[in-house]
Amino acid sequence: MRTVAIFIFDDVEVLDFAGPFEIFGVTGRQNGGEGLFDVFTVAEKPKIAARNNLIIESTYTFENCPTPDILLIPGGGGFRPDGTPLGTRREVNNQKLLNWVLEMNDKVELLLSVCTGSLILGKAGLLEGLSATTHFKAVEQMREAAPNTQISPEKRWVDNGRIILSAGVSAGIDMSLYVVSKLHGKAIAVDTATYIQYDYWK
Repeated sequence: MRTVAIFIFDDVEVLDFAGPFEIFGVTGRQNGGEGLFDVFTVAEKPKIAARNNLIIESTYTFENCPTPDILLIPGGGGFRPDGTPLGTRREVNNQKLLNWVLEMNDKVELLLSVCTGSLILGKAGLLEGLSATTHFKAVEQMREAAPNTQISPEKRWVDNGRIILSAGVSAGIDMSLYVVSKLHGKAIAVDTATYIQYDYWK
């Protein structure tokens, strides 16, 4: 069983993390199975407020999080009317987070991002010379964060081998199913998609 850590933060887009959480959480559990992934959340602080003020208590913080097999960085945020950055636009300047992501990158089997989570990977310097996708409204910010990255926002997901990125919001579900198929075969991924009645991916 692989462990999956999903980073959450203030103003995180709910479906960005909840969609992948559901996919990895239910995979292999149909018909009484034990499951193929152990999924948990990690945050810089114990409690965060996601988009629309959904209050979430994280399973771990940076200080006590076990090293996962898979780390997923979701997106979310934007800007207040006065220009104050929110979510990932704020977190790209969080050096503590960037240092933690770099540390985890050296240890994890797969590093994933959803939507503007790609900005964090880009700002950390992890996308140099790679291909990427992100939310279609964040392409310019992505070019600033990762100027040496080939960006294809029209793609639902992009696989660089160990670093896999998805486009916005619902695309994180597609990428997560792709990762399931990459690790356990397409039949398992289709079983998972069928269970959650998600017909797009099939």
